[in-house]
Amino acid sequence: MTTTPTAATADALAQEFVQFAVESGVLRFGEFKTKAGRLSPYFFNAGLFDDGAKLGRLAGFYARRLLASGLEFDLLFGPAYKGIPLAAAVAVELARAGRNVPFAYNRKEAKDHGEGGTLVGAPMRGRVLIIDDVISAGTSVRESIAMITAAGAQPVGVAIALDRQEKATENGQDAAWSAVQWVRDQLKLQVSAVATLGDLLHYLQSTQAPDLAAHLPRVAAYRDRYGV
Repeated sequence: MTTTPTAATADALAQEFVQFAVESGVLRFGEFKTKAGRLSPYFFNAGLFDDGAKLGRLAGFYARRLLASGLEFDLLFGPAYKGIPLAAAVAVELARAGRNVPFAYNRKEAKDHGEGGTLVGAPMRGRVLIIDDVISAGTSVRESIAMITAAGAQPVGVAIALDRQEKATENGQDAAWSAVQWVRDQLKLQVSAVATLGDLLHYLQSTQAPDLAAHLPRVAAYRDRYGV
């Protein structure tokens, strides 16, 4: 089951995050082709949290969600490449909040000199939380699980910025489940999302900005067609 704090807290935090993502230009509206070949009316690109202030604030949202979630973990793991700065920044924000935890990440190619290997940072041990931006197909999560378990540690969950809450694809066909649901049900990991597509719709419904509210019908129609 997706890990969230109480509804009131979750709603307030998610609405604040969606507004931040829109104002930062990270969450955009228009027509965008997804990896599944769908034409989405919105696009979330966490790579555009590209300066110190935005990355720090993004990490603060992750930290607040995790501290409220009750999810227990001993180490943060950032899968290459987007997960690396995310895990580092979230570790900093957790420490600021009084929860100092180690973090580690992987290289795409093994290093054959110095310390060698593919894992960098703190020793991989205990309960490991994977930090990433979104879960698109679960591929990155499966790769992370393999590295974590091979090192003798236990993967316990995944923290992401946005849960798109839409059907995954399997052999080019729409599945009955989302990628997040698949990770939860098949990989047995808890998933903690700062915000969801439902939160985005609530934001568009409640905004006082006509230019943003104008996107609501297309986003709602997209959820009706592909949502879970």
